[in-house]
Amino acid sequence: MRRSTPAVLALAIGVFGIITTEMGIVGVLPQLAARLHVSASTAGLLVGSFALVVAVSGPFMTLAASRLDRRAVLAAAMGVFAVSNAVYALTTHFAVMLAFRVVPALVHPVFFSVALATAVRLGRPEDATRATARVFAGITAGFAFGVPFTSYLADHFSLQAAFWFGAAVNLLGLIGVLRFLPALPAGERLSYGSQLGVLRSGRSWLTIASVVLVFAALFSVYGYFAEYLGAVTGVGGSRISALLMVFGIVMIVGNFAFAALLRAGAVRTVLLFPVLCAAVYVLVFAFGGRVAPMIALVPVWAAVHSGGLIVCQHWLGRDTQGAPEFGNSLFVSFSNLGITVGTAVGGWALAARSARSLPWVGVGFALVALAVVVLRLALDRRVDVTADGRAVDAEVNSRVMRAS
Repeated sequence: MRRSTPAVLALAIGVFGIITTEMGIVGVLPQLAARLHVSASTAGLLVGSFALVVAVSGPFMTLAASRLDRRAVLAAAMGVFAVSNAVYALTTHFAVMLAFRVVPALVHPVFFSVALATAVRLGRPEDATRATARVFAGITAGFAFGVPFTSYLADHFSLQAAFWFGAAVNLLGLIGVLRFLPALPAGERLSYGSQLGVLRSGRSWLTIASVVLVFAALFSVYGYFAEYLGAVTGVGGSRISALLMVFGIVMIVGNFAFAALLRAGAVRTVLLFPVLCAAVYVLVFAFGGRVAPMIALVPVWAAVHSGGLIVCQHWLGRDTQGAPEFGNSLFVSFSNLGITVGTAVGGWALAARSARSLPWVGVGFALVALAVVVLRLALDRRVDVTADGRAVDAEVNSRVMRAS
C-alpha cells in the first residue's frame, strides 16, 4: 500500500475538491442569489439540478468513459471542476452559472467511479477496503472542512474568494493526479453489454434498493440537521455551525472504523448498519429536547452516519465485481436518488407534522432497508443451497456412471 499512498492521497484531494464544489454552494446561496439577482428558491436550482444530473447520468457517462485511460479521465474531470469554479467566481448571469453546474455534474459520477476503482487497482487485493476508506475520507473531509470554509470565505472576504478556493483545490487535485498516478489504460475492454449485465440479476436490484433506502434513512434526518437542533433542541446558529463541523470531523474517524468492521465481517456489518442507524434516531428523538445530551449524541450520530457511504459501496460492489467502475457509478447514482427521496419525505414530514417527527422517518427507512438486506441474504442462501444440491447430484450421477 505504501507505493500507492501518494496516488490515493491525490484521489482523496480530488474527491475533497468535488464535494466542496457540489455542497459548498449550499452555504453561500443567499449571497449567490443576491449577486445573480434571482430569488432564493431559484438559486436553489443550482443545488437540485446538480444532484438530479448526477443521479440520472452517472451510469451512462461512466459507460461512455470506460474505454479511456483512467488517469486522463480523472485529470479531465478535475480540470472541469476547476474551470467551473472559476466561472462561478467570474459570472453574474444565472443561466451561465446553471450551465456550469450541469457540466461538472456530468463528470462527477465518472470521477468517483474511476477514483474508487483506481484506488483498489493500485494496491494489493487485501488492502481494497482500506484504499476505498481513504478515498471516502475525502468526502467526509469535504463536509467537515470544505463546505464550512467556503461559507467562511464568502462571509468574511467575498463570494469570489470562496469560489477561487474551490478552483484552487480542484487544480491541486489535477496536479496530484498527473504527478502521482501512472498511465492507466482501461485494460481489458468490457463490452457495454457485459457491464450492463450486472443489472440482470434480481438480487442486484434488491441490493440497489437497500442502498437507496439506507441513504434515504441517512438524509431524511441529516438533511434537516440545523432545523432539528434549532426547533427541537433550541440550539443557536453559531453552535449549530460548530456541531456541523464536529459532525464532519467525526465522520472521518467513523469512515475508517466501518472499514475495519467490513474487513472483520462484511455481511455482519451490512446487517448491523441499519439497526445502528435506527437506534441512533430513537436516541435523537428521546433526547432531542435536551441540550446537553443532544450535543453529546451528535458525535455518536456522526460516527454511525459515516458508515453509510462505505458500507453501501462495499455491499453493491459484491454484485458488480465484473464491472467495478460501472458498479461504482450505480452507487453514486442510486445513493443520490436515496438522498433525493429521503430529503423529500423528510421535508413532507417537517411541513405536515413538525421537526420532532423527523427521527421516525429515518427509523422507518432504516427498518425497510434492513428487511431488504435480510431478503437479499435469504435469496443468497437459497441459491447456494440449490447450487450445492446440483453439485451433489452431479457427483452421484458421476459415481453411478463409473460403477456401471
